[in-house]
Amino acid sequence: MSFDAEVIVAGAGPAGAVAARTLAAAGLDTLLVDRAAFPRNKPCGGGLTMRAMARFPWLAAAIEGIDIHTVSKLHLEGPDGSVLKLAADEPVGILIRRVEFDHALVKAAVAAGARLREGFEITQASQTTEGTTLQSRTGETLRAPVVVAADGVHSVIGKRLGVNARWPTKSIAIDMMEETPHDTLRAAHPDEVWIAYAYKGLDGYSYIFPKTRHVNVGIGCLLSHFKGEMPGRPYDMQLDFVQSLVESGELEGRSDRHYFTPYLIPVGGPLAKTYQGRVLFIGDAGGFVNGFTAEGIYYAMMSGELAGKAILAAAGALTAAGPRYQKEWKREMGAELRDSVLIQRYLFGSHDRVNRVVRGGRDWPWLTTAMVDYVAGKRSYAALRRDVLLRSPATAARLAWRALAS
Repeated sequence: MSFDAEVIVAGAGPAGAVAARTLAAAGLDTLLVDRAAFPRNKPCGGGLTMRAMARFPWLAAAIEGIDIHTVSKLHLEGPDGSVLKLAADEPVGILIRRVEFDHALVKAAVAAGARLREGFEITQASQTTEGTTLQSRTGETLRAPVVVAADGVHSVIGKRLGVNARWPTKSIAIDMMEETPHDTLRAAHPDEVWIAYAYKGLDGYSYIFPKTRHVNVGIGCLLSHFKGEMPGRPYDMQLDFVQSLVESGELEGRSDRHYFTPYLIPVGGPLAKTYQGRVLFIGDAGGFVNGFTAEGIYYAMMSGELAGKAILAAAGALTAAGPRYQKEWKREMGAELRDSVLIQRYLFGSHDRVNRVVRGGRDWPWLTTAMVDYVAGKRSYAALRRDVLLRSPATAARLAWRALAS
């Protein structure tokens, strides 16, 4: 079998671009393929905590020149209207547009030596002991000894290799979002991220992410809940939601359907096995999303870097790349992602639990300080988890019970 590259990275979102950059920077002939041509838009809230900047020191230079809006305040609202306000002395998060951010990461991968192939839409994938073949809609094929699958929540590679036919509806969220220019819609508080749970009876999460020239406004819930209990069509719900925020003074302007894009997010945790032979699954294709906050960019980038490093470490014995990758991501973020799913299921199972957390945030200053340090990259998840276990053993016991019952 002749190969087109030493490694093919399929999908050039944050996960794939970081994987390609990691591999190419180490000297591997890396081919990064995507069905789109960049820059291309990608529906997403577009939020990154500052710990991403700490985790990837090269990122600041890579995204220099794109619109970056920093925030240091958070408005968190419970189902009963209880509000928790958090504020830091320095930025704890950045808000970006994916059309710009993803393009910047692709350029960073190419600058590191990766080759970019746009317009290659994968429809088939097959694997032998020697390598993997990817086939496009036009019938063209590409082959490599190792493939990194970063082809999104509906991963064609995952389907064709029998790794993940589809995500269960209870493990996937639908996010109904618009990213609208300021001349049509803007946040009344541009220095603050606004998040609410079960806002005005909407059983899910809602958010306002203010950006430099746009605002992202979205509502989301588990797909199983949406199909079974949510009234109306997605945009009708979005329109009512935006109008309620305009009336309450959180937004100024109006919704614009032209910028409305629903999308799906895997929130049930990573695949039990994130590799198949010499194919490694990263980003949404592998389920690397925080089940509670629905944050995905940071975990996608981490999975991409860890997959790249695992392949490099396994040079000469490529079948070891998958097991090594699985071990490394579990070590670095396994507990965090597992806990996020448990928290999601525990809290979203009762509005009263969410209300108690919001009210408790006001009564437990140690928790708010720990959370701010965590998102700012000053405190590890392990340290945050240890503090919660020591200070609130009853909550820890309830989550442990839920873990055993799930």
